[in-house]
Amino acid sequence: MAHNLPETLPFHYQSQLMPHIQKQILPAAALLGIYARAGAYTDCYATAVPASISLADYVEAFYTSRLFKVERFLLSLLMNTPADDGAAGKLARGEAEYFSAWVVEGRGPDQILLRDVVGRTRSWLMVMPEAGPSPCTRLCFGSAVIPKSVAPDGGPDFGFAFHVLSGFHRWYSRALLRSAFAALQRRGVV
Repeated sequence: MAHNLPETLPFHYQSQLMPHIQKQILPAAALLGIYARAGAYTDCYATAVPASISLADYVEAFYTSRLFKVERFLLSLLMNTPADDGAAGKLARGEAEYFSAWVVEGRGPDQILLRDVVGRTRSWLMVMPEAGPSPCTRLCFGSAVIPKSVAPDGGPDFGFAFHVLSGFHRWYSRALLRSAFAALQRRGVV
């Protein structure tokens, strides 16, 4: 059944049928903010879902989603960092500080910040309950890339690969958030 939604519907209503992903500024309380203030590349993608979602549910859905399982498989081959759904559950519940190629750098009741084992990137997830007549939660996903060095002009130098892969990163970030949304639907949380 096709749904024709006008573009003017509020953000949280669009996500009930298909997640509408928006790039947004980092929330003021985001753990990822320390890297934005230090000059690293940071981003934040968000979607709102028509349900109350806990951080544990979001983290587990994200890291056990179909798309992320492909990344987990590739990381296990390339970096010898295997992880399974059980390990994702332990990370989500705060029972583990390591997951695949990441280590927990910071955690709060509504967010988690992970550092890759090489130390060049960060991954961040946050849940933000939204006010309204029915339960709604904004799911945020962001990344940070630490500069490789200082450029001759004094700004950050992220390296050639960063610039070549930036378009893919934007697409992949949105795809990961959609995949997490689908995992929450399969679990009956949404």
